Amino acid sequence: MARISHLALAACLGLAASSLRADAFTVARCAPSTRIRPLRLSSATAEGQPSSLKRLPESAVELTLRIPSSATSAAYDKTLSEVSKKVSIPGFRKGARIPPQVIENAWSKQGGRKALRTMAINELVGELMGPALKDEHELEPIGQPSLVTPAEQLADGFVPGEELEVTVRCDVWPEIQWKAVEGKEKSYLGLTGKYKRKPFNQERFDQALRDLKERYVKLEAYEDGSHSLAMGDACTVNMVGYMATADGEKGEPLPDAASGDNVEVVLGSGLYMEGLVEGLEGGTVGDTETVKVRFPAALKNKDLAGKDAIFDVTILSASKRTLPEITDEFANQVRPGLTADSLRDELRKAVDSQDAQEYMGVRNEALGMALSEIMDVDVPDTLVTNQAREKYALMMADMRNSGMADEEIKKLISPENFVKFKDIEKPDIVRDFKISMAVDEIARLENIQVPSYQVEEQMQSLKDQAAKEGTATDDMEDDKMRRKVENTLERRMVYDFLADAADLEVEYVEEEEFDEALLEKLAAESLAREQTEEGEGEQLQEEVVVTPPTAQVAAVEEKVEEAAGPASANSMEEDLELTTKVIMNHINSGDVDEGVVDDDE
Repeated sequence: MARISHLALAACLGLAASSLRADAFTVARCAPSTRIRPLRLSSATAEGQPSSLKRLPESAVELTLRIPSSATSAAYDKTLSEVSKKVSIPGFRKGARIPPQVIENAWSKQGGRKALRTMAINELVGELMGPALKDEHELEPIGQPSLVTPAEQLADGFVPGEELEVTVRCDVWPEIQWKAVEGKEKSYLGLTGKYKRKPFNQERFDQALRDLKERYVKLEAYEDGSHSLAMGDACTVNMVGYMATADGEKGEPLPDAASGDNVEVVLGSGLYMEGLVEGLEGGTVGDTETVKVRFPAALKNKDLAGKDAIFDVTILSASKRTLPEITDEFANQVRPGLTADSLRDELRKAVDSQDAQEYMGVRNEALGMALSEIMDVDVPDTLVTNQAREKYALMMADMRNSGMADEEIKKLISPENFVKFKDIEKPDIVRDFKISMAVDEIARLENIQVPSYQVEEQMQSLKDQAAKEGTATDDMEDDKMRRKVENTLERRMVYDFLADAADLEVEYVEEEEFDEALLEKLAAESLAREQTEEGEGEQLQEEVVVTPPTAQVAAVEEKVEEAAGPASANSMEEDLELTTKVIMNHINSGDVDEGVVDDDE
């Protein structure tokens, strides 16, 4: 059974590793006392029994700790020692050893003995839970653990120096398995699915095939010197060029670069400047033809671009051109081992690579859906909740960017709404989690690694693009950027690996033609409606006009500015950050936690 990497989970759900390992309890950790050694599971359980574990759905566990008497006594002594540093007790100098009863009385405003024992229980569980999960059960805790019986309730029966049994509920890093697929050693090979894309460009393929055949064309000189040149033939010529005058006569000689000796010309349409091939057609070896041409308008030499010229062309030789047929023998000549079919397949893939890149996303989506169906993993509620919170924040940010007031957004933020949103989004979150874990696991199993030079090239490309757009690159963290780039390239390599072995059904769909006339009609109708609405609004405003005092208007505007800030100056990131803060303040408040986070309660 494979274990999921921490980095993959963080990349999948955008969770910081520190937040996933937050302490389970709200009591702040104190530094270990110099007189009391830190609690460790090995010493704490030496006298007791190993912990017991109960598996729960959605990668949750209940861990029962049996804490020996020595550990409960040490934990309470440590708590007293730390508290004694925070209180001032008359008659005792700072750092002196103070009797427990005196400290308990001095702590009475904070809850006295019960509060201290609650702190000791939290300290015990915080110290012992992690090592018990890792060392005894080889599990990694995530999220916010919670005591099944609250620490405040346990404190009523807690006696330092006596054994204590506590049960902690916690989400753990999930373990994944591949579902068995009959006839497959690796269930992720040979995935099936379906996606849509535009049709294969047959015209481009035919042209590429012709270009390949042209590279292997055979020339055979005509023995008959009287052979008249025809389309498809080749000839060798000497060319002397002149600029054409306004009346179509020879003018100034062309530069040497525009003329030449022993120039090979293939008689084919669209290969050279307009008029050259047509002027040579029908000529024979030894003839000197006067050919009128026009240079292409897109010629780099602007002095010649689009200009008319006249060439004296002497035909030196003529040859028959024979293009090869696409056979196994020809394919093997192109590259040993190729067949006619495999050559066509490779050429088809190469020609289609540009169009296929455009539809890479929908292809990968089809592969991802297939992966999620063969990935067997329980997704912890902690991860679902955190991802749902991020999606919830993004949704609220979109509403704010669409013009909704912050006060209206706040009304939508409630425990009930969040629970409903989480339930709706949960299937997608779970599916995306499975896909991300599957891709990460395949990269590990197949040893798919991104070459370092590709990472460096991509990073440099990103920096160059940022510099071109005028974005500062000094604050770009190379390590952080490298991890993102490497992760992105690795995922792309995994999807390509899966696609090569997959059996995907592709539905080719013709792109809809753009109807410009329809768009203009819709735009005209929309403009007419706006003008009608504006006219009705002006008429209504003339009938009922309420003008508040200037001072009152200024006060309202000031309040809005204080609440929303300079919205027009906010970037997308600033808007999202502001909205997220509002949402998180509501969701993370105590009354909301009961309804949102702890579903059991």
